[in-house]
Amino acid sequence: MKVIAINGSPRKKWNTATLLEKVLEGATSEGAGTELIHLYDLNFKGCTSCFACKLKGGKSYGKCAVKDELTPVLEKLVDADAVILGSPIYLGNSTGEMRSFMERYIFPYITYSIDTQTFYPRNIPIGFIYTMNITEDLFELVGINKLIESNEWVATRIFGYSESLCSTDTYQFDDYSKYVSSIFNPQEKAKRRKEVFPQDCQKAFEMGVRFVKRQKALEAQK
Repeated sequence: MKVIAINGSPRKKWNTATLLEKVLEGATSEGAGTELIHLYDLNFKGCTSCFACKLKGGKSYGKCAVKDELTPVLEKLVDADAVILGSPIYLGNSTGEMRSFMERYIFPYITYSIDTQTFYPRNIPIGFIYTMNITEDLFELVGINKLIESNEWVATRIFGYSESLCSTDTYQFDDYSKYVSSIFNPQEKAKRRKEVFPQDCQKAFEMGVRFVKRQKALEAQK
């Protein structure tokens, strides 16, 4: 079993990365091999609308034809038994890097055929982890519910299964006094970081365990 996590945050040691690491710890506890990939380390762009992945008889049919530093990552993901995509919410959506990655990762597997809806040959779980400064009562206003619903719908359609974990009202700074941030209560932020974020980490760990167990069960049925 191989589980790969994709970090769409520019930070390698903060909320999103921490939760992804916890997912991988959960997967490791069930005997899976794991890898964490940081998108901000890579030089790549999103889909270029070349449609080589849809060209009949084309050498890139069903896969992305663009060659850059994301290409080896996409090749690794073909053999993954589970994939987790993590991103902070910026302006109501995933980061630009994560969106560009999703275009390159998911779009080539989408077909325009009436008979077949995916080129992807296997059934694997896709997990989404979102971290954000807002609270859950603002989800509808900002559109987070629609984002989650849309991403899960397309991931389930293409890969077979998807679920999401949201970590809300997150701790953004080491020292709030250094930043113009008077709308926040630093003490309340620190309290939530201490009391609630560990619960989110446990949920992430359980996602990793659950995904590996799911794939083992599918393998046993073959």
